[in-house]
Amino acid sequence: MKRPKLKKASKRMTCHKRYKIQKKVREHHRKLRKEAKKRGRKKPRKDPGVPNSAPFKEALLREAELRKQQLEELKQQQKLDRQKEQNKKRKLETDPDVELSNTEPVKEELGQRKAKKAKTSKQNPKRLYCQELKKVIEASDVVLEVLDARDPLGCRCPQVEEAIIRGGQKKLVLVLNKSDLVPKENLENWLSYLKKELPTVVFKASTRRKNKRKSIKMKKAAPFKSEVCVGKEGLWKLLEGFQKIFGKAIHVGVIGFPNVGKSSVINSLKQEQICNVGVSMGLTRCMQLVPLDTQITIIDSPCFIVSPLNSAPALALRSPASIEVVKPLEAASAILSQADAQQVVLKFTVPVFTNSLEFFTSFAQRRGLHQKGGSPNVEGAAKVLWSEWTGAFLGYYCHPPASWTPPPHFNESIVTDMKWGFDLEELEKNNAHSIQAIKSPHLASSILFQSSGLTNGVIDEKDIPEELPKQKKQKQEQGKSYEDVNMDQRIVDKEGDDEHLDMSPAEEACEALPEKAQADKRSAPSFVLDKMTEEEDDAYDFSKDYV
Repeated sequence: MKRPKLKKASKRMTCHKRYKIQKKVREHHRKLRKEAKKRGRKKPRKDPGVPNSAPFKEALLREAELRKQQLEELKQQQKLDRQKEQNKKRKLETDPDVELSNTEPVKEELGQRKAKKAKTSKQNPKRLYCQELKKVIEASDVVLEVLDARDPLGCRCPQVEEAIIRGGQKKLVLVLNKSDLVPKENLENWLSYLKKELPTVVFKASTRRKNKRKSIKMKKAAPFKSEVCVGKEGLWKLLEGFQKIFGKAIHVGVIGFPNVGKSSVINSLKQEQICNVGVSMGLTRCMQLVPLDTQITIIDSPCFIVSPLNSAPALALRSPASIEVVKPLEAASAILSQADAQQVVLKFTVPVFTNSLEFFTSFAQRRGLHQKGGSPNVEGAAKVLWSEWTGAFLGYYCHPPASWTPPPHFNESIVTDMKWGFDLEELEKNNAHSIQAIKSPHLASSILFQSSGLTNGVIDEKDIPEELPKQKKQKQEQGKSYEDVNMDQRIVDKEGDDEHLDMSPAEEACEALPEKAQADKRSAPSFVLDKMTEEEDDAYDFSKDYV
């Protein structure tokens, strides 16, 4: 038997082995040096200067010296100017009784700087939106009001339409976008209702999104295919026919509420991703000129500002989250109150509910939205529902009014004036062709929604109140939580590609629930995710639940 080794093995090695390793290391370093020579020298070579054989060498050297002197003089002058400005500011701070003549230039400079900052940061974004919208209406000859086909009446703003009518010889055309999310029968009913007032175009914008890097490379070759877009030819022919009758180049303004697809309509007509398109509401913040042709120029505009006097569902659907801070639980419960409960249960595969809080708890369990301890994340579920309802993939529809009554800002003479110059017969043929081409959902798979009617907007800047510092702080604090809405909407978009009351409705639902039900919710089992932190909850892939 061999004796057990009591000591550790020695790290010694033979000289032959050591020399062999050293040789291998030298060969490796030599190989690296050769590769470095092939690549080229890393260090930049020094400027060799003007060669002696070059003509006019002395003149070139003098010019170079003069340039150096001029640069040094400029630097010294800038230093002196800075020192003077600093001395003036110090004198103003220490001696308040300085003569006005000395302080005037400093005050002017400070005033200019403050004015620049006020334009960018301090000015209320709502007022900027109103200014840009007025510019678009004034500059355009034809105005396209983009409507969401799921709720066309709720996407119309009477105040903006009145401003267009007062503007003089301006034409107003309605564009029913997102027509593929509505059943064909409902779309035909809305078309027959709206064309009594204004020329209406059935449209389905191309929603193919590309990465920013890819879109820059593919700008020359059109990234949007004409096969994806429906109704482009009809709208193009309508504008071309009016331009020929008008006799000169025309400007076409595109207006509407947030998330109706204004920028995507322009991108579809141009067949290029020129305007910014995204899930978040209120991306377009200033007017943008897009030349479609030598005779037709389209103007993109920011969204309408919703009046706070509207109903809760209208505020939830038409208010951009980046501008107005709305509580997601209140917004989602207001939307849910206008939808058909049975169809909601079938669509989202949740049990029958009596109030909004019950729905959000079951919806959170269905989608795997849980907080620490395993309790369902009700607020997260409300955000998901809100993002889906304002997104571009959930199918719901509204019935048009039974009898047509013209709005107060319209009459027979205005209707005839608006229709003059357009070939309405050809428009009807194109609309019929586009309705046939659209793959619309069935009535059983879509949700019936009760529209709240026309949505009032704000046009005048004076009507928008100034933000108080407390409101700004609240918006900055609450704005962070609304980034989750965009994340949830992106998840919903992937699925679609593959196939102010004192008592909120949510609070009423909380009171309506019995005490036992609330106690059960507090002690909800964590059968989906165990010990999930809040950070992991945000990063959880919800696409598994969609399958």
